[in-house]
Amino acid sequence: MNSLSIFGTSSDAGKSTLSFALTYLLHHRGISVAPFKAQNVSNNSHVTDEGGEIAIPQYFAAEAIGLKTTTNMNPVLLKSGSKNSAHLIINGKSVGEKDVHAYYRDIKTLQPIVKEAFLKLKEEYDVVIAEGAGSPVELNLMDKDLSNIYVASEFNTKIILVADIERGGVFASIYGVYRLLPKKLRENVIGVIVNKFRGDITLFDEGRAIIEKKFGIKVLGVVPYKPFNLGFEDSQSMMNYVQESKNAKIKVGVIKLPHISNFTDFEPLIADKEIELSFVSNPAQTSTCDLIVLPGSKRVVEDLAWLREPGFEEILTSKKQTVVAICGGYEMMFERILDPDGVESELQEVKGFGRIKGEIVFAKEKIVKKGCYHLFGSMICGYEIHNGVAKKRVMKKKNLYATFVHGIFESDEFRYKLFSKIDENYAGYNFKEYKAKAIKEFAEHVEQHVDVDFIIKELAAKNLL
Repeated sequence: MNSLSIFGTSSDAGKSTLSFALTYLLHHRGISVAPFKAQNVSNNSHVTDEGGEIAIPQYFAAEAIGLKTTTNMNPVLLKSGSKNSAHLIINGKSVGEKDVHAYYRDIKTLQPIVKEAFLKLKEEYDVVIAEGAGSPVELNLMDKDLSNIYVASEFNTKIILVADIERGGVFASIYGVYRLLPKKLRENVIGVIVNKFRGDITLFDEGRAIIEKKFGIKVLGVVPYKPFNLGFEDSQSMMNYVQESKNAKIKVGVIKLPHISNFTDFEPLIADKEIELSFVSNPAQTSTCDLIVLPGSKRVVEDLAWLREPGFEEILTSKKQTVVAICGGYEMMFERILDPDGVESELQEVKGFGRIKGEIVFAKEKIVKKGCYHLFGSMICGYEIHNGVAKKRVMKKKNLYATFVHGIFESDEFRYKLFSKIDENYAGYNFKEYKAKAIKEFAEHVEQHVDVDFIIKELAAKNLL
């Protein structure tokens, strides 16, 4: 069968969620399928079953259908770096920082890495669903585009365009992207999905006719907007979460660090109807919070300085305030942060908040692993991604819960212990059941509005190009 590329006609059009949904739907129709993204730019990552690091959307899509997660699903990952550089991860392993100009200058050296990863997946699965990145027709960057143009050209994939009608200008974005694609790729476009529609869907009947008759592009479906608070790719999409909090008992504030990472840690809190979650950017916003979360950070030293400037330090060092500090947040809680090899900063020693005695030392080799850990009196399954080294991976002090481990809020037992201390009426819920139900319902929502049968027919058709 042919593989499939998902191109957005703009950023944040919904490529990740639709790529996941189609992966899920094809799998449940008996088709052997795997998710893929050649290059991702995100501080939100997870640890694969083989111990590598990949972006959340590909991990999430694979996990949702019970696949073994591998670095082949996302061979190139970029994270926040210092100044004009990016932290580069290839095949799940950190290779350090790379100047952005040098990265794009040498982009062709990454093509064999992407090709090898894709072909390994194709050997094992009939269909690879390759999520694109941003717009595929940034004309000044098309020769440097790994996720869209390179993959679609090299592997002759069928292509679906995804357009976000919520942004406005949907007709121009569809027509513009389609016409700007190279001729060979235009011929591989099997249709467009109009995403995030609000209101009476019949009102777009004329719009559908315009796209099909005037543009010559089949409309595979018009998908009504439906919140889906799982598998966030980046902090921008995370900020679009929708929460039912009218019956909330407890207010939780997550400090929105400039380089916040692994923000999917908070999906269980967004889903919890007893929790009102907010992302806070200044100390005044924490005054009504029952609990403050200091999250992971890709630039710990820089974010530590950012926290001090507006006065977060007084709140985070107060023993009266309940604080959960995760990974980078945990590292900030020590007396000192040492970086002798300049792993993250030119500063070799930085003063921390001092809630935990001792020091954190940044090692050259990143710790990347997952497993089940005994934390805060509960057995919690999670994962670690950090350069900081300390004697312990967890610390519990008065009103402070601090650990390197991501995923702690997915533990029903830990959440209940934590929040029932704040409000004895907190009941809790089963996150695993919620997640499975939400995944199934969202995929069925997409299936209801998209011609999946036509997509499968096109994937099965002989590709003559």
